[in-house]
Amino acid sequence: MKYVHVGVNVTNLEASMVFYQKVFGVSPVKVKEGYAKFLLENPGLNFTLNVRDQVEGNQVNHFGFQVETAEEIVYHKERLEKEGFFAREQMNTTCCYAVQDKFWIMDPDGNEWEFFFTKADSEVHSIKDESCCVTTDSSTNQCC
Repeated sequence: MKYVHVGVNVTNLEASMVFYQKVFGVSPVKVKEGYAKFLLENPGLNFTLNVRDQVEGNQVNHFGFQVETAEEIVYHKERLEKEGFFAREQMNTTCCYAVQDKFWIMDPDGNEWEFFFTKADSEVHSIKDESCCVTTDSSTNQCC
């Protein structure tokens, strides 16, 4: 496999292209009416924006990038804050049976993006009362 493909429905192509250009650090490789395509080599991602009249709620739990070092978390957080994004930080948190450093940003349609570095495995899903992920499964009260 060369690329993971993710297609996201958006309501404003221009605003979404600006957001994702800043997040990915590259321009789209193709822009057509109601459509834009980003092609990232690292990570291998074919990411498309598809205009819809209305987008209701977050249709997925969240999207994310797992990085290789703790320094990359700091680098990407600082880079995106300089671009004007508010980054919700969670350092040394236990989430999804792992100890992680992470931060979150949100696109123009409310989709959350997580940048995370996994430090170690954990025997617990999350630390009680700590919001480790964007949403919580109401049936189990666990996140991710």
